[in-house]
Order: sequence, then C-alpha cells, then structure tokens
Amino acid sequence: TPLMPPPRSDDRLPVLVPIGERLAAHLVAWLGAWPPIEPLRIVVSPKRDQPSWDGSSWLGLGVESPHGTVLSLSPRLGVALDAVDRQQVTMALRESDPSTALAMAFGRRTLGFSRSVFRWTDHPAPLPDVGEWVAPHDPRLPAWLDAFNDDVLVARDAEGGVAAGVGRKIHNRFGQELAVGTDPAHRGRGLARALVAQAARRVLAEGAVPLYLHHPANIGSASVADAAGFPDRSWHVIGIR
Repeated sequence: TPLMPPPRSDDRLPVLVPIGERLAAHLVAWLGAWPPIEPLRIVVSPKRDQPSWDGSSWLGLGVESPHGTVLSLSPRLGVALDAVDRQQVTMALRESDPSTALAMAFGRRTLGFSRSVFRWTDHPAPLPDVGEWVAPHDPRLPAWLDAFNDDVLVARDAEGGVAAGVGRKIHNRFGQELAVGTDPAHRGRGLARALVAQAARRVLAEGAVPLYLHHPANIGSASVADAAGFPDRSWHVIGIR
C-alpha cells in the first residue's frame, strides 16, 4: 500500500523496495509529510520555498488520494495551523475552481490553483525499447527537451532527427516524473507510449518510482499513460501559486 512509512535512508532506494515504500519516501521528501493521517492534513514546510526541478516554487503543493489529502504550505503564506479552518479548505477543494475560496481561507486577495491527475507504476507495459538515452542539454536536442534536469530518451526518425522524446523531472532521489512529446509528423505510431514505458523501466531500475502527471482534460496524455502501464488511481496533485 502507498501508505507505508518511508525508509530511514538518505541513499537511493534498493531496486527490490516495494513501490508503496518508494512512493511514500517521495511524498515525504516532496511535501514534507505523508501519509494523510486525517482527511485533510495541512503542514507548513520550508520545502515549498526550495526550488523544484525547474527552479520554480509553490506557495502550496498537495496530493489528493482516496485515503485523504496532504497539503504542504509555504511559510510565506503566514498561515498559523491552529487558525486554519480545515472544513473551509476541504469545501474549497471540492469546487471545480477552488482559487477564490482558497484565497479567502488563507486570507489572501488572490491565489492561482491547478489540479493534475497523478499516476505511477511498478509494471510498465511490455512495449519494445524504441529510444536512446541522450545527455541533458545536448545541443542537438530540440528546445522542449533541453529543459529537463537529467538524461532524456529520444526516438529518432530516418534522418536522425528527434521524432519523439521523454524528459525526466528529478524531483528527489525517490521520485522521477516523466513528460513525453511527439513531433506532429510522427504521431499515431505508438512512440510516446513505448518511450514512457522504456523510461519507466530505467526509473524503477534506479530504485525510484516513475511518475506521470497530466491535466484532467488531456485525453491524449491520459491514453498514453494508460497504454504505458500507468493506471488512473483517482489521485491528484494540487498546486497553489
């Protein structure tokens, strides 16, 4: 179960560690607390003020699961936990666009809000390897693949160009998020799903958990995730800026 406590090690997890322990270790490192020991667990964590994989930061970051929600808040919000109306926040999160209600709950004029479907896997689809690993910031990479902070996986076309690619967002030593893109001329060939499954196998071999996030309305990305072996477990990542 993903609610198992994380191991007490600063090293990358051994390959044989169950996926639930890897996921728990990632969420503790990412949010500052896990599991949700109550329906809504709110913590104030300095992790929110530390730069993420791309240098950005969030005022709030949370994970919603069928077991409950952990919401990690930046000290910059100036929120006293004993003064937070958890029922008000809970009701706000049930709205289709919680921005205004959350701003009121935390005493702010405005807040931005986002919600993404949160997936992971320990059984990537048995699809063939179609890509090769390339060092980050290789000058031959297209601009969108140059943004990631570790090796990227690319499938090439007949002329040696990049037909599709997967970048890895290394959130911490326990969690690696995969992001895939395909050149329009090469769509419909199954490259995206094969690359995601191939990249997931490497992440698992490194002792981390492969993650995949997408907007709830992005049907194409959801289809890729399903085909690559990342089921929708009704988990979400929420972000507050």
